[in-house]
Amino acid sequence: MGEDNVLVWKQLAGQARAGELYLDDERAAYLCAEACEKRITELFRLLEAAQRTKNVGGFGDFKMADALAKKFLKQATGEDNSIENVLREHIEVVQNMREVMAISFKRITGQDIENADRMAYVIEQVDR
Repeated sequence: MGEDNVLVWKQLAGQARAGELYLDDERAAYLCAEACEKRITELFRLLEAAQRTKNVGGFGDFKMADALAKKFLKQATGEDNSIENVLREHIEVVQNMREVMAISFKRITGQDIENADRMAYVIEQVDR
């Protein structure tokens, strides 16, 4: 996704907070926010699974094995493009996307999206 996307969505979220930007479609804003929420949950699960990549071992008692273990550890957590850092960037981007959609929804409906989520759940249960 890259640092550029992080910056772009951070700026867009700032513009939405300032009232300069919003999505002018209640349903689209709601569905996009809902999709973002699901994606954030998935990304946090992946981040949790990625934490296990920090346990590097089993290469033997060789100098080369130590170097290989260090290399895999850096790929897991130590570099800009490590699994951990890439997932954290994705999470930040999607959180900013969700914020833009939530602000848009509130601007259109006057209602926080979290309240709309609860109301949608109640309506769904009543309809069953």
